[in-house]
Amino acid sequence: MSEHTLIERIDALRSATPTSPPAPPDITVWRAPTEADIDGIHAVAAAADAVDHPTWITPREDIADTFDLPFIDHSRDSLVAVDADGRIVGFASAFLHPSRAGQLTVNLGGTVHPDHRRRGIGTVLLAWQRARALEHLAAVVPTLAPAESLDPPVQAWTADLKVYAEESNADQQAIAARAGFRPERWFTTMERDMTLPVPELSAPEFEAPAGVSVVPFTHDRDDDARLARNDAFRDHWGSLPSQPETWQKFVGGPFFRPDLSRLAVDADGQIVGFCLASVNEDDWAALGASNSYIDLIGVVRAHRRRGIAPLVIAGTLRAIRDAGLERAVLDVDTASPTGANTLYEGLGFHATSQEVALVERV
Repeated sequence: MSEHTLIERIDALRSATPTSPPAPPDITVWRAPTEADIDGIHAVAAAADAVDHPTWITPREDIADTFDLPFIDHSRDSLVAVDADGRIVGFASAFLHPSRAGQLTVNLGGTVHPDHRRRGIGTVLLAWQRARALEHLAAVVPTLAPAESLDPPVQAWTADLKVYAEESNADQQAIAARAGFRPERWFTTMERDMTLPVPELSAPEFEAPAGVSVVPFTHDRDDDARLARNDAFRDHWGSLPSQPETWQKFVGGPFFRPDLSRLAVDADGQIVGFCLASVNEDDWAALGASNSYIDLIGVVRAHRRRGIAPLVIAGTLRAIRDAGLERAVLDVDTASPTGANTLYEGLGFHATSQEVALVERV
């Protein structure tokens, strides 16, 4: 839709937003968090993780990092629910992605401590998130460049609000559905037992295309890898260009493992594919095995269908194996345009759990 039509649609949604639901009586304070609340927020996240996805833990660093990013203002973009004892029992955020490439997305995150669920806290938090998301959009749309002037140009600007829920968390999905969100995409977690044989790069099916070689990740290629990631994921559902600040939090963070990560480069040294991995030892007890999480796998669009993806994945799997880790874990869009599910299954991964993306299209 045109920028003018988008403004009208946002204004209509804001006008039609129902009155906030009544606050649960056991919550005495609703306020914005500060950095002093990082541990309290993380305690809620950890308790929720143990119920919602018990094989992995939200790192404290992930929460702390959001207080350093220039496009997040927690005084306006986040809310915590505090009980009579002064403990945070729920938190929520509405972060507008900083990309301005034709699609605006506000990601709604947060959770409620399992001991305080089914009391209406999640409903209040989501109502606040949705209202804040629409405020974000109302403020930014008048500043947007015309859709046809973008590089590359798009037919029209779009906007959406997204909530991600574990498929097993029926309560969260029900709250989102009542607020007008609809399930739109599913993401599957897959694991690989590293005692399985790892494909040898010398095997015929893993022969590198002419001029392409697989090399370990080095930090002098940090931004080159970001640009390759943005190209590779440009046609993936819900993907927006990764920004320098958030990318540096990832590749410069405590969990990223360049020694396990691999790049495919052409004869000119340009990155044409990548498999980037991290290790968070806090996840090992939860999963019951030492493991590496494969964060990103991609091939730039001009080099797809040349066998580069299995090549870089095999390189990372060999590194994970040689590091003595017991499992490899990744997540995949079940409707990926590259057919990634089939590729990963062929490399020994099997599905373990699923997450659903619930969306409100503006």
